[in-house]
Amino acid sequence: MRHIIVGTAGHIDHGKTALVKALTGADTDRLAEEKRRGISIDLGFAHLDLTPELRLGFIDVPGHERFVKNMLAGASGIDVVLMVIAAGESIMPQTREHFEICRLLGLRHGLIAMTKSDIADADTLELTRMEIEEFVLGSFLEKSPIVAVSAITGSGIAELRDQLARAAASASIKDASNFFRLPIDRSFSMRGHGSVVTGTLVSGTLKIEDEVELFPVRKRARVRGLQIHGAGANRASAGERTAVNLAGVDSAEIQRGMVLAPPGLFQTTTCIDTTFELLPGAHPLKHRAPVHFHAGTAEVGAEARLLASLEPMKPGSRAPVRFLLHEPLLILPGDRFIVRMFSPVVTIGGGVVLDAAPPQRMRRMLMNQRLEQIEKDGLAAVAIRESPYGLTAAELIARCGRRFPQPWYENSVKLSSFKDSSIDLLKHFHANKPLLAGMPKEELRNLALPGSPPFLLDELLGRIPQVKVEGDLVRLASHRISLKTDESEATARIEGLFRDAGLAVPSAAEVLSKSGIEPARARSLLQILLRERKLIKINDELIFHGSAIEALRGILATRTGTRFTVPDFKTWTGISRKYAIPLLEFLDREHLTRREGDGRIVLDKRRT
Repeated sequence: MRHIIVGTAGHIDHGKTALVKALTGADTDRLAEEKRRGISIDLGFAHLDLTPELRLGFIDVPGHERFVKNMLAGASGIDVVLMVIAAGESIMPQTREHFEICRLLGLRHGLIAMTKSDIADADTLELTRMEIEEFVLGSFLEKSPIVAVSAITGSGIAELRDQLARAAASASIKDASNFFRLPIDRSFSMRGHGSVVTGTLVSGTLKIEDEVELFPVRKRARVRGLQIHGAGANRASAGERTAVNLAGVDSAEIQRGMVLAPPGLFQTTTCIDTTFELLPGAHPLKHRAPVHFHAGTAEVGAEARLLASLEPMKPGSRAPVRFLLHEPLLILPGDRFIVRMFSPVVTIGGGVVLDAAPPQRMRRMLMNQRLEQIEKDGLAAVAIRESPYGLTAAELIARCGRRFPQPWYENSVKLSSFKDSSIDLLKHFHANKPLLAGMPKEELRNLALPGSPPFLLDELLGRIPQVKVEGDLVRLASHRISLKTDESEATARIEGLFRDAGLAVPSAAEVLSKSGIEPARARSLLQILLRERKLIKINDELIFHGSAIEALRGILATRTGTRFTVPDFKTWTGISRKYAIPLLEFLDREHLTRREGDGRIVLDKRRT
């Protein structure tokens, strides 16, 4: 089923609520004061299944100028605007303000209902129609249907439904494949259920038992239940009016303007860079002017920082503006917003968020150029270029608010010199330490890519054929250990001492002291023998010649399945307990033996 949200807009007492009731049968005025005063104060909701494939969700907004902030809380989620203008009264102040709000929010589809047609004569209807056509000329509502209706007699209601169906068919549906976000427009507690919030799911899908995070308080909760237009559901998708029963959060902690989103993905912000349009009828906007900032269902105080110039922004112009928010919000690039004057409180403009996590210290001219680059190339490309090496998909999701298929996006410009620099570092390392097989990877990473994620070094080294990675060491493919004559002789002496000792080896320090060369070079020679597996280190103290370990394997091979004790092992090998215990622990690790209580059993190596 296609889900489209229709929002009413128009001046007070032009018949918005009565029209929604005529269309849906639902009275959206739910508050006692609304019924007593006969005006809408807060948002009202209804729905209409026009066809088996199309459901319209209605958001009825208040028309009084005092309640425009409530109107804005509902307008952010709509797909099609139903502009309501009373015949005989024509274009009124809130008609104009609501119209500008819809335009600034990027709405592209709508129609106009000319209400109270039953009390207007033909000349009045025609004059109102002409005034409406002139009013919407050049806007997204130009050439939109204008339907004369009466909520009292029902005249024109059938035609209005048909036109709503046509407008809904051409409207873009919200993206259900992206991460879910639900701006909250109502919050209350139900006996036996706990906290309930409602809103229009502007993206993604939400399911029962999903974990969610409540922004900006960063509190996690669980979806206990879902309703769509009052009916229970297991799943809600983008574009649907949704009520969510939450477990793990008290209703007193929730208020309009908060947002439900996936846990751990996004960050709140108090600083956003935008492209902003100042309405032609507004006063010039001064640098550091205090304003009311509306995004989604939220309203916060803010300060406008002009970026292109410190000269006041001219009415009817468009420019980059930074807004410093007085309270943190979850707002993402691409989100639209509305700005109202601090006093008197009237709508003066709106725009689109370009970056919700911009650099804080940058010259104004560079900020301006940066935003031009974001508009041209997209935020992701700019953020990657600004990073030291690149960004992970998780980092880009937090910055841009959408999915990224690859796990890593590298800054190819800044990494272009890595090949040459790594080869130079390895050449220098081999020249200074010719007896070492290679440079430790962590050392190379700290020198060539300080502060980079560990996986990046492996990724880049794999692209350089002149470099070989062996375990935790990196070397030039051309590097070979070349021993001097005295080093070759010392290496042979070291190996010979271990070979001759069999299983009763001396300490490594004792052997190295007999090598005839300085201790540092002798330790390097010992490492060469260990890498070549001529010597085998079984713990921090003991090193055996490979032939001694092979001989030990031969002793065990003839005793497969035999259960034995430490004294038995000492008898088989002729060694003391000093060597027996470490060797047995080594054999356990090699799965040649297995400890069972106070004894061990010799394993069949072919089966391990």
